[in-house]
Amino acid sequence: MPDRKQRGGFDLVCELLFRPPAHLVARALAPLRVSPPLVVVAGAAAGFAAAFEAGGHAFLAAALLLQLKTLLDNADGQLARATGRVSDFGRYLDSESDLVVNAAVFAGLGISIGPWIALAGFALLTAVLSLNFNVERISRGAPASCDRSPLGRAYGVLYGWQDRLAERIVRRPSRTTVLVASNFGLSPQLLVLGICLALGEPRADVAVAAACLAVLSVLIAIDRRKP
Repeated sequence: MPDRKQRGGFDLVCELLFRPPAHLVARALAPLRVSPPLVVVAGAAAGFAAAFEAGGHAFLAAALLLQLKTLLDNADGQLARATGRVSDFGRYLDSESDLVVNAAVFAGLGISIGPWIALAGFALLTAVLSLNFNVERISRGAPASCDRSPLGRAYGVLYGWQDRLAERIVRRPSRTTVLVASNFGLSPQLLVLGICLALGEPRADVAVAAACLAVLSVLIAIDRRKP
């Protein structure tokens, strides 16, 4: 299966801010024989803790926990590659936990910003992240696939329809579209959400996600008009 974290462009936030410390975490964990899926679970736990704190209006704590989640999210893949333990199981677990954690975070935020605004924020973030993945995948001509394992089936239910919809919308994405989309991934999105939370303005993140989706929509529309 394609890795939903794989990127053809250069994700500035991920590569410059989170990947260097994540590399140190991976190097520290490798001799301890910590399994990459365990790091995924730890990252998900940080995400659920952030959702709990957001629900209790402890926005600064939620912001910090989201950055910890991102750090671990970057470390698990590096650990898997460094130790030769890359697996479909880990990729499925990573992708599915991301979606569930995102839903939990916005559910927690719904207490303070209202359920409908929170639902809109989650839907917008999901759409942006789907395009972030699929624009790059389609640019490489890679198929969307999943196996018949329990996690593979769950992946198909959660992401299969998104991938099929993207294939109907995205046609021959340009290098500009791929580059822009690569900078709208989960690491920068959670960083922006963390900043909005730290400033006490979680609603602002919904506007940012809407702006990201609008930019991608315009670029994709331009690509579709090209002969």
